[in-house]
Amino acid sequence: MASSPTDATRHHFDGADGAPMVWHGMGPEDGRPVILIHGLFSNAFTNWVRYGHAAKLAAKGRRVIMPDLRAHGESAKPHDASGYSPDILADDNLALIEQLGLLPGGYDLGGYSLGGRTTARMLVRGARPGKALLAGMGLEGLLDLGGRVGFFRKVLEGVGTHAKFSPEWMAEGFLKTTKGDPRALLLLLDNFPRIPRAALADLDVPILVLTGSEDKDNGSARALAEALPNAAYGEVPGNHMSAVTLPELGDAMAAWFQSDF
Repeated sequence: MASSPTDATRHHFDGADGAPMVWHGMGPEDGRPVILIHGLFSNAFTNWVRYGHAAKLAAKGRRVIMPDLRAHGESAKPHDASGYSPDILADDNLALIEQLGLLPGGYDLGGYSLGGRTTARMLVRGARPGKALLAGMGLEGLLDLGGRVGFFRKVLEGVGTHAKFSPEWMAEGFLKTTKGDPRALLLLLDNFPRIPRAALADLDVPILVLTGSEDKDNGSARALAEALPNAAYGEVPGNHMSAVTLPELGDAMAAWFQSDF
């Protein structure tokens, strides 16, 4: 049990194929749920707890639900290809929604980077939150994964060999801080799904596309907002890595999930 409203608690759920998964909770148990999904190489603690973003939502009375994605954090990290499929991340989190008994419109949903892509796939596959957040994500990051997947594959396949201070070396350093599993993550990379552009027109829930002002890693966030039928666009300081560490991200998230749109 948490000793204060901003302490995270640890919970278990079954992934889409029954794999053992973990989610972390913060805030009052009777608060409106908001599910937050972290980015690649990260985990729930690093993305949402460490820099105070979840605490800001909890302070506004929200029940913050933060799963560790498959191949990340405390959740299952299969070393067999059978543990992965193109929509396994979306399906794991749809299973979480079902197991928590959350009804359409009775919760909110968002994610950062890979978490944003996973959120979008969940919407395509039938998730119906009241509001959604796509952070650290641009249009190209949903439609064409080639460059980014290639970069992360290079990071994982070359662990221990990257030139000091290179982008690959920096990404490997981040992976070490979150205790990532290169073998499991390589299998996950083989199963990243693209989202057809036509599918974006059907994502009619209110969505905030939120990005660091210097973040171009996943393409144009403004173009993504323009491609969605019911979206707002927002910027916070920072690039793809630094925006997560700054208080403005949590402030923008809290404002969005508390606002009328």
